[in-house]
Amino acid sequence: MKGQRQRAILELIGHEALSSQHEIRDRLADLGHQATQSTISRDLEELGLIRVRGPGGSLRYAPPGQAASVAAAGRLRMLVQEFLVSVEGSGNLAIAVTPPGAANALAEAIDQARIDGILGTIAGDNMILLIAREGVKGATIATRLKAAGGLA
Repeated sequence: MKGQRQRAILELIGHEALSSQHEIRDRLADLGHQATQSTISRDLEELGLIRVRGPGGSLRYAPPGQAASVAAAGRLRMLVQEFLVSVEGSGNLAIAVTPPGAANALAEAIDQARIDGILGTIAGDNMILLIAREGVKGATIATRLKAAGGLA
């Protein structure tokens, strides 16, 4: 019973942004698993699940292995919305423009978020050079950066 419930919890948080034990309890009940709040609390601790701030700033439960990527995506979204002035692709490169002094913070967030197709970044004071992986166009990574920030 416990193993089935814990597998159900992992499945739920893998597919839904559940932010409270109450939400988890309700979704478990929908699946036929009755559990008290204290049981769910123990399950979350045993599974090593933690609450992290995701994209858009909302809290959600995530396994430790995903926690860093969820947090990185949330941080990237916030920084793109705050600092990205423009981004344009050319060939296999893209240039992102920020206000003065903001390029390093945004480039670090891009690197940590591991956006598909971006090999790496080089930051100046107010510009970031985004280098695409082999076969990926600069315009594609520019579009993906905007989408990661909720600007697409």
